[in-house]
Amino acid sequence: MSERRGNLIHPNRRIDRVERWLNIERDRLSLWLPVLIGIGIGLWQLTGTDRITPLFLIFWSVSVAGIYFGLAGRLGHSLFVAGIALSVGYGAIAIKSEQVAAPVLGKIWVGSLYGRIAKVEILGARDVVRLELDTGSLQNLPRKIRINLKPEQYEKQNFRVGAIVHTRARLMPPAGPALPGGYDFARRAWFQQIGATGSAIGPVSVYKSSENGVFIGDIRTTLTRHIISQMPNGTGEMGAALITGDQGNIDPVDAQAMRDSGMAHLLSISGLHVTAVVGFLFLLSNRTLSLIPSVALRLTVPLLSASFAALGAVAYTLLAGAEVPTIRSCIAALLILLAMALGRDALTLRLVAFGACVILLIWPESMAGPSFQLSFAAVTTILLLHETPWMMQWAAIKEENFIVRMARGLVTLVVTGIAIELVLAPIALFHFHRTGMYSALANVIAIPLTTFIIMPAQALALIADIAGLGAPFWWVAGQGVAAILMIARYFSALPGAVTMLPAMPFWAFLAILGGALITGLLKSRLRFFGLLPLVAGFIAMVLAPRPDILVTGDGQHLALADANGDVSLLRSRVGEFARDMLLEKVGTSAEPIAIERWPGARCSDDICIISILRDKRRWLILATRTPYPIPAMEMAAACKRVDIVISDRWLPSSCRPKWIKADRKMLAETGGLAFYLPQQRLVTVNDNNAHYPWVKAARAAKALADAP
Repeated sequence: MSERRGNLIHPNRRIDRVERWLNIERDRLSLWLPVLIGIGIGLWQLTGTDRITPLFLIFWSVSVAGIYFGLAGRLGHSLFVAGIALSVGYGAIAIKSEQVAAPVLGKIWVGSLYGRIAKVEILGARDVVRLELDTGSLQNLPRKIRINLKPEQYEKQNFRVGAIVHTRARLMPPAGPALPGGYDFARRAWFQQIGATGSAIGPVSVYKSSENGVFIGDIRTTLTRHIISQMPNGTGEMGAALITGDQGNIDPVDAQAMRDSGMAHLLSISGLHVTAVVGFLFLLSNRTLSLIPSVALRLTVPLLSASFAALGAVAYTLLAGAEVPTIRSCIAALLILLAMALGRDALTLRLVAFGACVILLIWPESMAGPSFQLSFAAVTTILLLHETPWMMQWAAIKEENFIVRMARGLVTLVVTGIAIELVLAPIALFHFHRTGMYSALANVIAIPLTTFIIMPAQALALIADIAGLGAPFWWVAGQGVAAILMIARYFSALPGAVTMLPAMPFWAFLAILGGALITGLLKSRLRFFGLLPLVAGFIAMVLAPRPDILVTGDGQHLALADANGDVSLLRSRVGEFARDMLLEKVGTSAEPIAIERWPGARCSDDICIISILRDKRRWLILATRTPYPIPAMEMAAACKRVDIVISDRWLPSSCRPKWIKADRKMLAETGGLAFYLPQQRLVTVNDNNAHYPWVKAARAAKALADAP
């Protein structure tokens, strides 16, 4: 029988081609395992458990197809593993979501409560102390809540983990996104089992003191205070963040400078910090044990040093609060130490893939967060870049003088930094709508300064403090932190230091990620096909339109934006958080213009009528500014003349604009709004989110609370 019929290729020939291609990619096939697990998690994020049956049928069909083609071949084996990995990813996040399911508050609650302190967090820069409380099950409240205290309400000697406190508080359900695509605290609270948040009203008293011993949290708080008190003024807050991960005391101006210069990652305990601790402990123990003849001659010193460093990594992770990013870095460090102990390569793509699989299986919810995406993207970029022939040749150790070696190393650091920033920029823009443009240059100085001077000096200072001799080391660490702050302020003040863009389409973000994975993880020529979605995603990201109107979910804040990035806010008194949130969503750092000065706006104390011209069409918007009532007939006549009405109050049924009436009733159903007038398109917070378990739980709790 002929293997060709017209232009058709016999199926066996196609399978042979696929087998040959998979054989070329055999060394990289395992790297796709965390990607497939992540796709399974992502499908849950998009659909919840509403489509669990058809999705699992698809997953299992892929595995069955693998069995059909034969598990002995690479095609059959790959399909079988792919189906299993998709099922595992989807199942991991679905099971985790069910395991953490806990009651949430249905509506605002004010009253007296008792709670056992589970966690204390001091946010010095905001003059806030945050308590996480276990309320038990007898107070008709969610079991775990979080309340904020003012400094005068906090008794640091008595408010320890395990103590039971009594206070009057105002609580509310965990807040969802205020604007479409915004930060979803309700999601985070769901996986942390926090059912309500709020603030203490009046005095907070200790009902029962803690009967337990010293907790890690107590040690962390004490160590934070000690570092701040020992380091030179203005540097201790950041120095404490490097050791304990406590960023709450850093001056907001300094924190913003660190973000704008692209060095904010130094403040969050992650791979850099864990690596510095592990490296310091490994080197210290290795040198010390080598000086003891009875140990050096009888035992394997590198193995003992690796074990000591591993214990230090675990202790440091617990001390830093054991947050998911820190645990992730600790696991990676332990895997590297294990590889060194076994005589294997310390850091490879397979090791990174294995670490990603471990994280995705234990904390599948972290995949959707920027921390997971940024850290693994950065490490993978470094490894892929340094596996290229030209980089291996350039960075190879050669017999050169010191100046040439330093110059070669500096160029390597700069090129690596630029590559990392190119990869991380779309992720940062997707999550934060901003990215630093000079971060590669800033980090070339800041990272070695942190790793080789500041953190070792802090470690030596803590050791020397036992004998009261830590002051010189604290001074060195303080000078290093001061240098980092100087670098941050310099680079953040440069023209064009920060690029801000409006929210990119979700498909563009997926296209960039998919294209980057195809281009980076494949070896054959097919990797160049990854450039197509990559370029398409970048173009869509850059050309993403700005929303013309933004409305927060409570209806109190409205922002108008034009094509140039100029912004006007409806109310003159807007909190810093709401203001920054609106500006980031628009994708601009421009100072807002008073609504009275906005072209086409006519305002009284109670309402504003705004005229906006878009694509040769003029839109009229009516927005209320105060809670004072407007006569019904007058309001109805005004509504009839405009296209859009926006208000934080309930409006009468007689108010009938030409297109949208976004009053309190509608906003309660839709959440925050983003208007794109040229396309006459409205995007809401609650578009396609009904499948989220935290949304279902919140709606059920609200319905129960509103029931008579």
